[in-house]
Amino acid sequence: MVSAPLPPSARARRTALAAAAVSVVLWASAFVSIRSAGSAYSPGALALGRLLAASLTLGCLLLVRREGLPPRAARPGIALSGLLWFGAYMVALNWGEREVDAGTAALVVNIGPVLIVLLGARFLGEAAPPRLVAGMAVSFAGAVAVGLSVSGGGRAPVLGVGLCLLAAAGYAGGVVAQKPALRHASALQVTGYGCLTGTVACLPFAGALVEEAGRAPLSATLNMVYLGVFPTALAFTTWAYALARTPAGRMGATTYAVPALVVLMSWPVLGEVPGALTLAGGALCLAGVAVSRSGPRTRTA
Repeated sequence: MVSAPLPPSARARRTALAAAAVSVVLWASAFVSIRSAGSAYSPGALALGRLLAASLTLGCLLLVRREGLPPRAARPGIALSGLLWFGAYMVALNWGEREVDAGTAALVVNIGPVLIVLLGARFLGEAAPPRLVAGMAVSFAGAVAVGLSVSGGGRAPVLGVGLCLLAAAGYAGGVVAQKPALRHASALQVTGYGCLTGTVACLPFAGALVEEAGRAPLSATLNMVYLGVFPTALAFTTWAYALARTPAGRMGATTYAVPALVVLMSWPVLGEVPGALTLAGGALCLAGVAVSRSGPRTRTA
């Protein structure tokens, strides 16, 4: 017996979910690669090298697909997302991961979805019901627990957590700025020109990149190129594709799968396992998302 084909709306939702899953897996691997490449490259140089590799990849794709400049209506959102997400986010995250382990960084950065919901309600008109507010409170408590678990009474880990929170703010602002731009431009245009904006913003680190590339081991440089091609060029494009078809708040919540994947990846690769309080804080973050995404039960006839 042949099953009926899915309606176009259901196919679009599944395609968007698959695109988001690609982004989540690649972004999880990025936390591990940043820790590896960060031993040889400073935060700004690593961000610039990653963005240069991504811009070259995306530029080739734009030429092959013959996609020109984005419409004027999309340019403000592209520029803002490029500065916040491709620029500030990457530098802050690279710096933060020099102070805390990859799993902890992923857990702290994932306060970003809560910020996305807040900003989405303010600037995109997306709903913020009471359950969402309660979920944000639980997730914030989880972020505090993660911060306390790695502070150890010293300043450096506290600085790392603060930088990861700054990265989360850049990530959230970039997503919300990107959403309206996707109404006017393609996912590839929004990603490609946003990445180019971030690259230009990071050009002051060019001297450090050239100097450090001369003495960096090949493995660190290959990790930097991997970060540019896959977790940036590919993952940001699949994210933009899914974001164009999904509310920003719902998309942000999908990234709460990242910390668990990071822990699984960093354990064998980096030998890093977050402590019990870190895992408990991560569980609170996930519990907050579950509360925020739950809805009132409805009766069926």
